[in-house]
Amino acid sequence: MNNQDTFRESLDYIHRKTRDILQLVSKKEIDRIIHAFFKANRIFVYGAGRSGLVSKAFAIRLVHLGFQTFVIGETIGAPVKKGDLVCIVSGSGETIPAVMTAEIAKTLGAKLMVVTGKKNSRITKFADIAIILSADCTEKERKQFAPLGTLFEASSWILLDGIIAELMKNKKETEESMRSRHATLELP
Repeated sequence: MNNQDTFRESLDYIHRKTRDILQLVSKKEIDRIIHAFFKANRIFVYGAGRSGLVSKAFAIRLVHLGFQTFVIGETIGAPVKKGDLVCIVSGSGETIPAVMTAEIAKTLGAKLMVVTGKKNSRITKFADIAIILSADCTEKERKQFAPLGTLFEASSWILLDGIIAELMKNKKETEESMRSRHATLELP
C-alpha cells in the first residue's frame, strides 16, 4: 500500500466517523446552546492542547459574529462573572486545567457549556449544557487512520462551526457582515 492509499483511506475513515459522531447531537441540544449564547453577557472559551486549538478557532468566529469573546488563559482577557457563558472543549473531560476552569466558572455564577467525549467525566458534573461526542471506538483502523484524539477534535471543530452557522442565522449575520469584524491586514 502506498502513501496515497493511506491518505485517502484516512480521509474516508475520518469523514465517515465524524458524521456518525455528529449525527447523535440533537437539534434540542443545539437550540439550548443558541439560547445560552443570546442570554450571555460575554463568552469565554477554553481547551488544552489540540482541544484548545479548536476552542480558539471557535472564539475567532464568535468575534466575527460580534460576540464579546475571550480565550481563558490568554494574556488579554477579562474576569468571568455571573451572566457569562464559559465553553470548554475537553476530549477526556478529565484534564485538570479544564476541570478546574469548569469548577471556577460555576463558582463565579457563569453558565457552562462543555463539549467532551465522556458522558460521565468530571467536567460534565459542572455543565449546564454538555454535548457528548463519543469518539470511542475499538476499530483497528482508528489507530492507523485517526490516532489519539483526532476523531473527537475533528468532530468538535465541525460541531462548533455548525453552531456558528446557526448563530449567524439567528443574528441575521452574513459573511459580509462578519468580514467587517475580521482582523486582517490585507489590502482591500
